Amino acid sequence: MIPLVIMAMLGVLLLAQGDTANARGSFALGVIAAAVCGASSVYQVKAWNLKTQSVVHFGIMLVTVLPAMYLSGWFILANAMDYLQVLGMFLMVGAVLWLLFYLIFGVLQPKRASQQARN
Repeated sequence: MIPLVIMAMLGVLLLAQGDTANARGSFALGVIAAAVCGASSVYQVKAWNLKTQSVVHFGIMLVTVLPAMYLSGWFILANAMDYLQVLGMFLMVGAVLWLLFYLIFGVLQPKRASQQARN
């Protein structure tokens, strides 16, 4: 919630100065940061397997980050194809980040921990 509060306060200041475009973008960034930080906690649920954790995380991102992207003012959304392009970007960036963090925390970190345990 801290990123959301900070970015919302920044957004209010920008709005008071008449900078509505940057105010909207700042608030959207706060929503995105808060959603990503908050939703990452699903990976701490030991009773869930990685598939369940990933599906829940994706669902949370779908109902928070994607609408924030649409409402941010960062993209020209004149027709259905524009919305589909933003959706495609959302999916591509999400897939790349998921893979990156899986490699770091699912492959490299456990491998390093087992090597340290043997030494």
